[in-house]
Amino acid sequence: MPHEESVLERWERAQLLFEARDYIGAARLLAVVVEEVPEQTGPRLLLARAYYHSAQLGRAEEQLRQVIDRDPVEHYAHLMLGRTLERQGRGDEAASWLRMAAAFSGELPSQT
Repeated sequence: MPHEESVLERWERAQLLFEARDYIGAARLLAVVVEEVPEQTGPRLLLARAYYHSAQLGRAEEQLRQVIDRDPVEHYAHLMLGRTLERQGRGDEAASWLRMAAAFSGELPSQT
């Protein structure tokens, strides 16, 4: 009887694909993992990063907004959302997310 891959095994394999810079392959696998465990932040954040690195910016934005909706103080999601919006040429919108990320990490920008 063939072994069916568990969610944990898929998650681990997706991390390896991401580390190998196979962002599209990682995203395909992570989309399945996120569907299976939608409440988990780690896989959703890595999915957003895989989308970002494979220039699927709309999908990255969608995943990051879902992370922030579930966990409003997830600093890295704010940072990534800001960078994703910047990369889409939406700098004005990005600025507030980047300021929020800086505030959560304790790195408030100096006011001049």
